[in-house]
Amino acid sequence: MLPYGRQSIDASDIAAVTDALNSDWLTTGPEVERFETAVAARAGVDHAVSVTSGTAALHVAYAAAGIEPGDEVITTPLTFVATAATAALLGAKIVFADVDPATGNLDPSAVAAAVTERTRVVAGVDYAGVPVDAPALRGITSRHDLLLLEDAAHSIGSTLDGAPVGSLADLTTYSFFPTKNLTTTEGGAVVTADAELAARAVSFKNHGLVRDRAMQRYPDEGPWHQEVHAFGLNYRLPDVLCALGTSQLERLDQFVARRAEIKAAYDEALGDLEGVDIPVAPQGAAPAWHLYPLRVPAERRRSIFDSLREQGIGVQVNYIPAYWHPVFEDLGYQRGMCPVAEEYYRREISLPMFPALTDSDVERVIEATRVAVAG
Repeated sequence: MLPYGRQSIDASDIAAVTDALNSDWLTTGPEVERFETAVAARAGVDHAVSVTSGTAALHVAYAAAGIEPGDEVITTPLTFVATAATAALLGAKIVFADVDPATGNLDPSAVAAAVTERTRVVAGVDYAGVPVDAPALRGITSRHDLLLLEDAAHSIGSTLDGAPVGSLADLTTYSFFPTKNLTTTEGGAVVTADAELAARAVSFKNHGLVRDRAMQRYPDEGPWHQEVHAFGLNYRLPDVLCALGTSQLERLDQFVARRAEIKAAYDEALGDLEGVDIPVAPQGAAPAWHLYPLRVPAERRRSIFDSLREQGIGVQVNYIPAYWHPVFEDLGYQRGMCPVAEEYYRREISLPMFPALTDSDVERVIEATRVAVAG
């Protein structure tokens, strides 16, 4: 079975991990700082906070934004549930806004209509690697004094009008899961240009510990003393995984280029299929294509999916609308709230997309897809 996503590991990655294992540090050591510095540079901002997963990055980012019970967070339903769940865990009410039918990204006009006096954060998702319409969303958040969070789990390496994803929003979160554009096995990061938001993120991911004597309530307790002023969690990414991430970052441009080649090959070969829509990006966007979200006739999506699996093509569907999950259904959310996102979901199939796909693999996917769609 050809998987829909897979990590790309080489000898340099293995050597980096081995060196970290042979060092004096397995966690909270020099590799963490090295990785965070490299991630911040790639994002075009001053601050990067490494964490244990993309979900942890979202949780940390919402905590840094000061989300509390009663606050509202506007986000897209066309995403993995963590984008909404991590805000809900902090007590926020999730307000789902519909998506752009072409890109699957959050529709700025739907966001504008959803803003209330309780809104605190707008959280867009770079679906498939396509950057959100940050200028339009920034216009909304600036008018209402809100924070813009960009869930860039799919899009490290993407740019918009030449600016890297990571520099477009107040807070940006990355995921480094194995199927993503680079991996630390599990892992993620929060990046920001705002020093105060970064400090809050660092505190929350490290139990809320205060070690700076100037900030402690009881600084004379002893040299061992540390205090917790606000609750946090242990979301620290260890040195071993950070070493892998730094090594992977050195090849990110190669990964992005190969993903673009695969996307172009799929486009050329599948664009003429009746009833099928290939993924698009708006002018000025240069996506690091994490997914290839092909849209097929909704009434035939299941049979096409099954045919591809039977032919050994490990396709996936991304994603069930977040509010369809029973946890949101039990809170009163109902199907039909975001019809564009729901229609996108009903038609979507993710074809294999990862740098190690060979040209023959790509041809195999194309042939199988044409067979499945022809039915």
